[in-house]
Amino acid sequence: MRDLHRDTLVNGIMNIETARSFFLWCTVINYAVLLIWVAFFWFVHDWHYRLTSGFFKVSVETYDLVNFCGIAAFKIAIILLNLVPFIALCIIAG
Repeated sequence: MRDLHRDTLVNGIMNIETARSFFLWCTVINYAVLLIWVAFFWFVHDWHYRLTSGFFKVSVETYDLVNFCGIAAFKIAIILLNLVPFIALCIIAG
């Protein structure tokens, strides 16, 4: 088994390959969470609305809008905070 600590850090600085792998896995995991959220919203929409409307008095339209905005904001965050750094590291690493 290789020494991951030695391969990851050189003089206390993370190498580009490790950072690129980190951002790739962050992107994959976050997109998986996003897809689960979208699938949950599509397939159990009415059940989840009934469940949450007992706690929060919102209309179906407001519930849909909040979910849509949350999904859109999460997608933008994934692109800006995970995918763009990954692409930038791929470009500079060659």
